[in-house]
Amino acid sequence: MTVVIGYVPNQYGEAALHLGLQEAASRQLRVIVVNASRGDAFVDKKFVTEQALRDLDERLTATGVDHRVHQSAGVDVGDEIVRVAEQNHAELVVIGIRPRSPVGKVLMGSVAQTVIMDAPCPVLTVRPDVL
Repeated sequence: MTVVIGYVPNQYGEAALHLGLQEAASRQLRVIVVNASRGDAFVDKKFVTEQALRDLDERLTATGVDHRVHQSAGVDVGDEIVRVAEQNHAELVVIGIRPRSPVGKVLMGSVAQTVIMDAPCPVLTVRPDVL
């Protein structure tokens, strides 16, 4: 069993990583950190660079939690998190969330909404301002 963590290199991803690692350690579960991008922009600040990916792997190794980092491009981010959770029989998915207006949700869609509605297991959401 695993804890799947949706990760982006910002305060929301860091909050999800922090809480996801705590949950994994307390449950003695493996962690899979998912970083994905639709790939529809030349530069996606949410897609981790190779060096940042190595740094993230080193940070995870230092925690002592069994882990794997999964990165993919050209996918719907919410669908990819759900797919990884399904394939790995996740016990929990952890994602960071940010406030959005109702209009913003309708116009842009929501990774969080997709994960919450479609994940095969409980989803734990976290806001950085409450940690």
